[in-house]
Formats: sequence, C-alpha cells, structure tokens
Amino acid sequence: MSTTSTARGADRLRADDPKHEAPHSPGAKAVGGVAGWLDDRTGAAKPFGYLLKKVFPDHWSFMLGEVAMYSMIICLLSGTFLTFWFVPSAGQVVYDGSYLPLKGITMSEAYRSTVDISFDIRGGLLIRQIHHWAALMFIVALSVHMLRVFFTGAFRKPREINWVIGCILSMLALVEGFAGYSLPDDLLSGTGLRAAEGFMRSVPVIGSYLSYFVFDGPFPGEAIIPRLYAVHVLLLPAILVGLFTAHIGLVFVHKHTQYPGPGRTNDNVVGYPVMPVYAAKAGGFFFIVFGVVALISAVVTINPIWAYGPYDPSPVTAGSQPDWYMGFADGALRLLPGWLEFTAFGFTFSFNVMIGAILLIPVMYGLMAAYPFLESWVTGDKREHHLLDRPRNNPTRTALGMAAMTMYGVLMFAAGNDIMAIKLHLSINDITHILRAAFFIAPVIVFWVTKRICLSLQRRDRDLVLHGRETGRIIRTADGQFFEQHEPLDEYTRWNLVQHDPHEVLQLEAATDEHGVASPTARKDKARAALSRFYFTDRIDPVTPAELAAAHHDGHGHEAIEAAPQEQEARPGLEAARREPPQRP
Repeated sequence: MSTTSTARGADRLRADDPKHEAPHSPGAKAVGGVAGWLDDRTGAAKPFGYLLKKVFPDHWSFMLGEVAMYSMIICLLSGTFLTFWFVPSAGQVVYDGSYLPLKGITMSEAYRSTVDISFDIRGGLLIRQIHHWAALMFIVALSVHMLRVFFTGAFRKPREINWVIGCILSMLALVEGFAGYSLPDDLLSGTGLRAAEGFMRSVPVIGSYLSYFVFDGPFPGEAIIPRLYAVHVLLLPAILVGLFTAHIGLVFVHKHTQYPGPGRTNDNVVGYPVMPVYAAKAGGFFFIVFGVVALISAVVTINPIWAYGPYDPSPVTAGSQPDWYMGFADGALRLLPGWLEFTAFGFTFSFNVMIGAILLIPVMYGLMAAYPFLESWVTGDKREHHLLDRPRNNPTRTALGMAAMTMYGVLMFAAGNDIMAIKLHLSINDITHILRAAFFIAPVIVFWVTKRICLSLQRRDRDLVLHGRETGRIIRTADGQFFEQHEPLDEYTRWNLVQHDPHEVLQLEAATDEHGVASPTARKDKARAALSRFYFTDRIDPVTPAELAAAHHDGHGHEAIEAAPQEQEARPGLEAARREPPQRP
C-alpha cells in the first residue's frame, strides 16, 4: 500500500474526532460583548453588516470622488485647529506681535489673530496652508469627479438625484471657499468683499437693501466678519456634510456603477467588499492624500496675508485676483459689454455686472442639474443603467460636454486679459473682443470636432470587431492575389466594443388624430423629435452577431455584410446573445 493511501485512511479514521477551536482572547470577548450589547439595544448589526459586505468596483477614476471626500475631511480637521485661535471680529487693535514689518499698525482682530496663527502658534502656518490647499484640492477633485460622471453617463436613472446633489455640493463649495478666504480681513480678501458688495448692489431694485442687510449697514461695517465666520464654520459645513452623507448613502442604495467588462452586467457589481479589502485600500489612500496635501503645504506658500497687509480701502488694488475657482465669473464680468447698464423707471439696471456676478453661477449649475432629465426626455430612455458608457459611444453628449468646457475655459482666460495685455504688449480691448467672439464661436468648433473624433473612433472599433487587428503579414493566394492577414479579437476585447446599445431617432407622431383634432402635445413632440435628431442622426451602431458572422463568412466579409440585416431578422435570438457578457474562467 502506498504512503498516500495510508495517509488518506488515517484521515478517515480521525474524521469523527471532536474539533477544538482556539479560545478567543479576552480583548476579542470584550469587543464581542460590547457589540452584542449595542446590537440588542440598537439593532445596528444588520445595517452595519450590510455596509461592510457592500461590493465596490476597482478603477482608478473612482478615486476622484474619494479625493474630494478626503480633502473635505482634511478641511474639517485643520479648520477645527484654526478655530482655537482665530478671532472673528472686525474690532480695531494695534499689532504688537513678533512679525516686525507690521508692528504698530492698526488692524482688525481677525487679521491680527491670523498673523499670530502664522508666526506665533507652533505649526499654525502649516495648518493654515493645509486648510487652504485642501480646500482647493476639494474643489478640483469634485469638479473632475463630476466630469467623469458626466462623460460616462453615470448620472442616468436611478442616479439623477445624486447628480443634483453633486451639483449643489459643487456650487456650495465655491461659496464656502469665498467665505473662507474672506475671513482674514487682509487687503486681498477685503478687496474681494468690496467687490461682492458691488455685486449685490447690481441686483435691480433691491440691490442696495440686500447689501445693507448683509453688511448690517454701510460697507464695510463690523458685522460681516462674524457673520461670514458663522456661515463658514457652522452653516455651510453642516450642509456639505449632510449632502455628502446623502450622496454616499445613495451610492450604497443604488450600488456603484462600473465599466463594461467580462462578467459585468446591469444586475451585478464586480469588485471588492468594504471589509476587509476596500476599507484597507481606502484608509491607505486617505493617508496618501493627506500626505500629498501636507507636502504641498510645507513647500509652496499660499495666501501670504502678511505680505498684503490689513484691509484698507484707500490703496489701489486693481491687480487683485480671486482664487482660481472664481476665475470664470471674473472673466464673465470682464467680457460683458458696458451697454448692458441703463436707467429705466428711475432705477439703474447693471446687467453688465449682475449677469456675471449673480446669475452666472446658479444658472450654470441649474443647467447642469437639469441635464439628466433633459437627456432622458430626448432619448426616451427610462431604464436603469449601472454600466457606464464609453464617451465615444455617445458622441453628442461628449461633444456637448467639451463645448461647455470650452466656454468655461474662455471665461477663465478672460479673467487674465489685463495680465495678457501687459506681458504680451497687446491691446486689452483687442484681447477682450477676441475672447467675446471665442465664447460663441469656439464651443461650436469644439463640438463639431469632438463629435467627428468620437464617430471616427466608433468606426475604428467597428472595423476591429469585423476584421480583427492588422498583423503586418502579407499572404499570397493560389490565384495570385495579395491580402494582409488579420487576427480576430478575443471575446473579452470584442465584448467591450459591441456591448453598448444602438440609438434610434424618435419618430414624430401625427399632429392630429383621425378626426382632425390637434394633439395637445404636438408642439412639445415636435421639439423632442428635433432634439432627438440632433442627438442621434449621426451615429455608428455597434456590430450585430449577424454582421460579425457575415464578416467571417468564406472570407468575403464586405460583400456578405450587406445581407446581414435580413439574416438578423431571421435570427433575432443572436442579438440577445450579443448582450450577454463573456465570463472569465
């Protein structure tokens, strides 16, 4: 008898032996006891276990949202440290601290406390800069995350509410940033507040009353710093945290979106559970983000208020600029023509200021929030989507997004028209006129170019599926013909190129019924059909199984593809088969 057989026989003899588990440590018993006590009184074990078992897909682009969340946490932690020493008061004092260039200068208590944090509190300057850089990182990551969501179609049903929450978060982040950098009451932030007061006055009829209410009297007053402090430290953070919590909660409810791939469908999520894999990775990523922000803060100075001095309305500060995230609004102010200001009915209407300073931000974010509902109405697509789009497979949406980014970029450039005129020795009027024209012309050009690129990429994908990759090997047939040998794609690569749904243009229904009565929705249907043609007239449908079979039929793919539609009608089950993703072994 062999040794292996003897060992297996011994295992069978010990099969009924009692099994002894390793005893739990006292610490583990204590933790288990506390957890059981809490579960008996709160019933938290079931939802907590559900959260820990939740599966998340693994892709680098999903980290953008995490960077935004971690940056907000860093802002909360560093902001808590700063509140211990910051004095939110506009009361005037004489500086007698350690920074000699400011010694003996009259300033507000807010400015003095900020200078003290920077020079007299250990680690204060580093924490100040961490707070500022983390705020900028938060806005950057949130913006790029929203771009990823838009271009991949992650806002579609059932995630429209989450998209709206993201738009509100992004808009409030701008307001929170403005409130934060206005608190030190230095020359730069004071100039920004003075500009904000002018923006409020541009509101027709009620502008002066609005300014008086916010500043509790004539500008600047002493109430604005405490009020901004309450908004920046209490009101907006509470709203942001609440919206973030709702956003993450809806991600758990709807399950996370994922990119198309083997084994991935609209009914599952392929990835890692929160515990232990995802939690460990997320925790490590948080410290990476914290470390990067701290490194930047330690070596790159930002907002050196001691170099600006306390706010004084007398110095000329025409060269002051807001933080970058408000640059597009500043650019809109510079591009709006002066003739938009006029007097009527005894009131002065300053639309040249109000449109860029007051209306632009809510209108822009309102259009962004409404887009998922507009696209769903135009396309008639009411299905749930958990698989993401490749941007090339929805060329109109991708082109619209690039056109909007172009308009945003023009406004950002316009915010530096004076700097460009000085450095390039050009006329500021010429630069302004060129940027005004570019605001309307450049998006149209970018839209057309982007859509052409997407359609070209779709044609390339279609050609790859039908004919395979070029191998560079030339083959001569027996009758003397030459052709290049192509290598067929593997089923996993092919699946990513054919899994998307074909789009159809909505057909316009009759404007009247059989009795000649006009339809009450005829005008709306006509507009919807026109938008549908705008979206889907130029499109490249994915390869069907019949077309793929025709392309490989006796080596005469091009001729046989023409008969593919009839073959597809005869074998409709192939279309369903094409929709089933291949499974990894």
